[in-house]
Amino acid sequence: MLPFIDYPFIWISNSLGASKDELKLVFSVLLSYPLCGVLKRLPDAEPWKKSLFLIIVSVFYLVGLFDLWGGVRTLLISAAGTYAIAAYFKGPMMPWIGFAFLMGHMLTSHVYREFYPQPGVVDVTGAQMVLVMKLSAFCWNLYDGTLPIQELNDFQKDRRIEKLPNLLNYTAYVFFFPSLFAGPAFDYREFERWLDCSMFNMEVPDVKRGGMKKKRKIPKSSVPATYKAVEGIVWILAFTWLSAKYPAELYTGDEFTKYGMLRRYWLIYVFGFVARTKYYGIWSLTEGACILSGLGFNGVGPDGKACWDRCVNVKPKEMEKAANSRAYLENWNIKTNTWLRNYVYLRVTPKGKKPGFRSSMVTFGTSALWHGTSPGYYLSFLTASFVQTIAKNFRRHIRPLFLTATTPPLPGRYKPAYDVFGWVVTQITFSYIVAPFLLLNLADSICVWKRLGFLIHIGIAVSMAVFASPAKKWVNARQRKRVGRVEKEKEEREEQEAGPMGLPDDMEEDMEEIRLELRGRRDSFLEEMRKRSERPVVKK
Repeated sequence: MLPFIDYPFIWISNSLGASKDELKLVFSVLLSYPLCGVLKRLPDAEPWKKSLFLIIVSVFYLVGLFDLWGGVRTLLISAAGTYAIAAYFKGPMMPWIGFAFLMGHMLTSHVYREFYPQPGVVDVTGAQMVLVMKLSAFCWNLYDGTLPIQELNDFQKDRRIEKLPNLLNYTAYVFFFPSLFAGPAFDYREFERWLDCSMFNMEVPDVKRGGMKKKRKIPKSSVPATYKAVEGIVWILAFTWLSAKYPAELYTGDEFTKYGMLRRYWLIYVFGFVARTKYYGIWSLTEGACILSGLGFNGVGPDGKACWDRCVNVKPKEMEKAANSRAYLENWNIKTNTWLRNYVYLRVTPKGKKPGFRSSMVTFGTSALWHGTSPGYYLSFLTASFVQTIAKNFRRHIRPLFLTATTPPLPGRYKPAYDVFGWVVTQITFSYIVAPFLLLNLADSICVWKRLGFLIHIGIAVSMAVFASPAKKWVNARQRKRVGRVEKEKEEREEQEAGPMGLPDDMEEDMEEIRLELRGRRDSFLEEMRKRSERPVVKK
């Protein structure tokens, strides 16, 4: 670490109450803005200069700012191991070997952090989690490059890599400083197109000859980047102010028990909101840095204006107004959702078959392990998986009762009331669910849920019981009488997508599939044993 670099951060920390390392993390992202301005001005004809600049800045962040010599070693082990696996292992097992290596290496970091926690200290675990997404996708993209193009879907065709990149560009991809610590993750082909500027090739009107012509034009990105920077700073300031007023100790301390149940649920909602502001802030800042570098460019919209949404990782407005679990989760940690869907869920599914419970369970397990080993993560994930099932039942069986019988169905008279109810329940439920995710340890998590009367868990149990009872048939009969049919969710869409954040989209269906498969295996075994017992004994 550079001498005296901590002094200003210690002084600001004492003034604001935020930790020194958290302030340095925000500073590193803000510093990325002027550095991205330099990066954009390096010659496009010499991409090696951009690659070298990316590596140098990232090393400065890791070593000069945070003194993470061990962190550099950790990231290099993941990067070098993946590159070696991609270079020397061929065939369909290569991506799985790379995935197992990356996940195993990351788990060692998670376990170490679990046994030796350092609250408020930024370590390399966050950067390693981002790298797991990038490099496991890299392995799959290389494997896709060896397959006939007709065997790939559109996403795979767009991201396939036909040959192993050189070490300099690969290392620059690993150490892309605007998204080093907090993401967003992106695929190597996106980085490569940004590096050689082919990302900016587009068709524009040909004024002289008519029609369209191809032209390379890098749109100006300072305005959208500035907007994201301001948005991020506002969220960070909100987090700094609110976290001092609503610390985690409030919920585990004796003062929390003095409030009535309604006040407690209001405070648990605030607890979740305060935690989200931190992520809204840092992800908005990193998105802005990616936009300024040019990587956030995502083509031109119908209005002819440049789109800068390639690196969106969270949508705060959609999150806060979400009235159901799918809308809530799909707008959170978007790049992780994309990774889980394209590089876990669909990859587990055999070709020609629909995703089933195996795909759901592997994706669920991957998502849980990727987040860490703290008990709080698993309490949150398991509870959320049942909420997903209940939410799906409400969409299928209750929501249609608030729509008209027309085609397409329109909101009925009481649909606004249903939407308000859905918003309140969704926001309160997920604030309750994520409390262990924030508290992490088992004792504090159970303590807070107990103080909330386990009401959400009781609601989950009651809802599961109702939808498993004859009441479901009664609701369907009302639905059929009202709209002439029993509403079906968009099954094809759901079959091709993992549940948001890797959560099973319908836990009941997955458990039923498991039960039927186990019963089928048992019956096959008994049948085989019966046949063997009926075979005549041949005497020698």
